[in-house]
Amino acid sequence: MAYGSLNFVVANTHALSSGVMSIDLDALARNYRALREAAAQSACGAVVKANAYGLGIGPVARRLWDEECRHFFVASMQEGTELRSLLPEAQIFVFEGVLEGGAVSLIEAELIPVLNSIEQIGHWQASGAGRPAAIHLDTGMLRLGMTDEEVHEAGRTGLLEGLDTKYVLTHLACADEPTHPLNAQQVRDFARLLDLFLGVRTSIGGSAGILLGPEFQGDLVRAGIALYGGNPFIDGESPMEPVVTLQGIVLQLRTVTRQQTVGYGATHTVRSGGRLATVGVGYADGYPRTLGNRGVACVAGTEVPVVGRVSMDMITLDVSGVAPADIRPGDTVELLGRNVLLDDLARAAGTIGYDILTGLGPRWQRRYFP
Repeated sequence: MAYGSLNFVVANTHALSSGVMSIDLDALARNYRALREAAAQSACGAVVKANAYGLGIGPVARRLWDEECRHFFVASMQEGTELRSLLPEAQIFVFEGVLEGGAVSLIEAELIPVLNSIEQIGHWQASGAGRPAAIHLDTGMLRLGMTDEEVHEAGRTGLLEGLDTKYVLTHLACADEPTHPLNAQQVRDFARLLDLFLGVRTSIGGSAGILLGPEFQGDLVRAGIALYGGNPFIDGESPMEPVVTLQGIVLQLRTVTRQQTVGYGATHTVRSGGRLATVGVGYADGYPRTLGNRGVACVAGTEVPVVGRVSMDMITLDVSGVAPADIRPGDTVELLGRNVLLDDLARAAGTIGYDILTGLGPRWQRRYFP
């Protein structure tokens, strides 16, 4: 039917719903196996903080457990407590360590704090004496972790005595750039500090560190973004398999009968005869607003551009190059997946894959397979 100068068809009410997030748990498992093989001399743990990078802690953690992953890393005590309810036998490490007054909850959930300072060691010694812990040494991040001076002070004062230290960790700042000189420098600095931790196992490499080789791994590696299909390196083709597919639902199709502009701010002009598809996904779902006039989608095997600004609940695609028979209201379009790669989408948005995944909102219909 006609409406002003536009011809349009509106989707049926049943199709007016949020986008669909599909998580391929087999692909997740294959990525884990590949990383475990790359770190064959080490145990391979998994970082599942931030709701398993936005994919869902329950299905992800259970599948990794089925793949014989036994070491898991989370950001906070709250995340650790949730994971403990899912995996009663796992070793769960908490990156934030032990905060004042938090030792009892860590002990009750049988969580292993990663101690980041002299103060945290003191808290754990006072409340968790004899219980497992890890110690984090800062060798170049200036974020969390003990400095050289703190490590030597702890050694001089005997603060480390009596700790059941399972691992000594460090975190590489530039592992995503394989030739960056800080990588080797951090490993050297870490090795120098290990004199105070004779016989204690180590954990160095995250996703990128695993693929840099044994020197950057340690006895326990911490697989993160690579598990979920992200490229662990800033350049080059990703060695990992995509895990997440995002599909938006076509709400409306329009054929433009005179030259007009699209969306807020009139930032894109469509010529007469152009065809537009409105898709029910926007920045409230975690689809970055910066993808306006920069993003792409895949429709029936054809790459199409996002035109105009990204709205809270909608984006607009120029589907002029798609055969009319190949797109109808209620159909889905790929916004992320095997045709629109995570790191390509992130680059277009001016961000990183971590930000894309962890920013996906609750409105997505999450589907796990197999």
